[in-house]
Amino acid sequence: MNNWLRALIAVVAGNALYFVVLTPVLPPGLRHTPFAYDLGLAIDFVICLALYLGLGRLQQRRARPPA
Repeated sequence: MNNWLRALIAVVAGNALYFVVLTPVLPPGLRHTPFAYDLGLAIDFVICLALYLGLGRLQQRRARPPA
């Protein structure tokens, strides 16, 4: 899996997780407002970054030959 595809999957899955699962239960101060830099955007970014790094580790484990 190349980096572009890994990034695309991380962003789509991260945004789906944030907007579908987390947004309804977050207090208004932690929700993202469109076209604004706020705490909700930072939370969304951290989720996408965690997924991107997690997919990278998963890819490394699959590429490593068994010892």
